Amino acid sequence: METLSVETSDGVTIQARVFTPADLRSERVVVLVHPFTVLGGFQGLLRGIATGLAEAGYRAVTFDMRGAGRSSGRASLTGFAEIEDVVAVCRWVSEALSPDGIVLVGSSAGATIAGSALDKIDEVRAYVSLGYPFGWMASILFGRHHKAVLQSEKPKLFVMGTKDGFTSVKQLQSKLRSAAGRVETHLLEGVGHFQMEGPAYDTQMAGVISAFIASL
Repeated sequence: METLSVETSDGVTIQARVFTPADLRSERVVVLVHPFTVLGGFQGLLRGIATGLAEAGYRAVTFDMRGAGRSSGRASLTGFAEIEDVVAVCRWVSEALSPDGIVLVGSSAGATIAGSALDKIDEVRAYVSLGYPFGWMASILFGRHHKAVLQSEKPKLFVMGTKDGFTSVKQLQSKLRSAAGRVETHLLEGVGHFQMEGPAYDTQMAGVISAFIASL
């Protein structure tokens, strides 16, 4: 695992980590975006998934968005400032790692931010959401992110527990009816939002993401 710093276009210093597999089986790189910084989200929450992806042969990159961990700057309530953090990290990946495309993975509020960055980086080929908060209450903060991810033509996978407290299965299905391009869902029966974010599901999440990448 390598630790590094990336500068954003607005002068924020982002701390990132690269997980490199012992046996590299793909030139695609997975960039993971952590949950809501304001509620304690930071890149360490995605270490298990990143490790699982590396074990599957993919390079994975995690990072602390502004205001999280050792990154500078301040977190925003709506996640719009953090889009620049995702763009900066993806640009660094494109230049430094020369990938055969990037797959963006966002967890919870990180999925909304990653979704808004999806079409801002040409090298990003696909998107995976882990618990996208489409529900009414979450939409107060993150509703303005929905349009970007739904309008993107890039392949998209939405992973969610059927007991997610922020988004019901019905709300997810309703939103995705208007989504462009290839859209898939993967539902975990009886699993809640924060439960799916927990380490007990890291191996399963890494497997679901790996299978999706292999299908592209």
